[in-house]
Amino acid sequence: MPNVLFLLDPIDGLSLKKDSTLAMIRAAQLRGWAVSIMEQQDMLLLEEQVQGVTREFALSDAFAADLDPAKAGDTWYTASAPKQQDLSRFDVVMMRKDPPFNMEFIYSTYLLERLERQGTLIVNKPNSLRDCNEKLFATEFPQCCPPLIVSRRMDKLRDFHSVHGDVIFKKLDGMGGASIFRAQHNDPNLSVILETLTDSGAQQIMGQKYLPEIVDGDKRILLIDGEPVPYALARVPLAGESRGNLAAGGTGRGQELTDRDRWIAAQIGPELKRRGLLFVGIDVIGDYLTEINVTCPTCIRELDTQFSLDIAGMLCDSIESHLTALSDL
Repeated sequence: MPNVLFLLDPIDGLSLKKDSTLAMIRAAQLRGWAVSIMEQQDMLLLEEQVQGVTREFALSDAFAADLDPAKAGDTWYTASAPKQQDLSRFDVVMMRKDPPFNMEFIYSTYLLERLERQGTLIVNKPNSLRDCNEKLFATEFPQCCPPLIVSRRMDKLRDFHSVHGDVIFKKLDGMGGASIFRAQHNDPNLSVILETLTDSGAQQIMGQKYLPEIVDGDKRILLIDGEPVPYALARVPLAGESRGNLAAGGTGRGQELTDRDRWIAAQIGPELKRRGLLFVGIDVIGDYLTEINVTCPTCIRELDTQFSLDIAGMLCDSIESHLTALSDL
């Protein structure tokens, strides 16, 4: 059975109700996989070895049965004492560290890449985590995207706003709906929005034509090894909001993929497979792709609940097939 290590945020800070990483841990545990956890700060390079301070980890029986927070209790997991060891002993490392995507994140991918060269399967592939900025990567598929601009020049951003009249501006490294601004026609706050987001012209940002279909939800579509889960979670904004993110107060409503959703997934899927991105969440508003989330995609639990799915189990099946392929090399 595989020996799998989850590189994640502090375990006690995870949401028992919604966290997707817990669904992955549960799926691995139910398969009899050996599960350990480690935080980003616990990884190190010692001489030639990538090592880490890890803990063996298991969800409590009651919580692992169905991830019901009401059954979690005060002791919803057990973890061993920390142990420093060579990380090449793990068959799989699940990189589930939330952004920010900063230099510490990049350093972690360098160490994981060394580990990958020793034969460990890293989900998702480290160099693709570095290369595929979640806002910019979407622009690799212009046939799927709304009109957009990436710039730090005020004049170019203003020109784009002048053409489209109603624009969403956002940072390239934001998450969870943070630092997203809507600038409508003749918006008196346009200057301060652009100055704030670009740090007065020092940082590139993205502008996208506002899509009024956001009132029906910002759809999260999960893809496993390039293939879409057949249902999306439409994150519907609060009244008066232009952000559907659950972290910004949106409500998750499951729905079947549309023909357009499937077409977008088909455009993106082969490139995800080529880049070793096994688990990805794309965001679609109306008929348009807006982001490709590769670092720590979520929404497993909501879709599982609404459609009686086992998305983390599907991911484990894919991981097993990749492990088999590696062993055959």
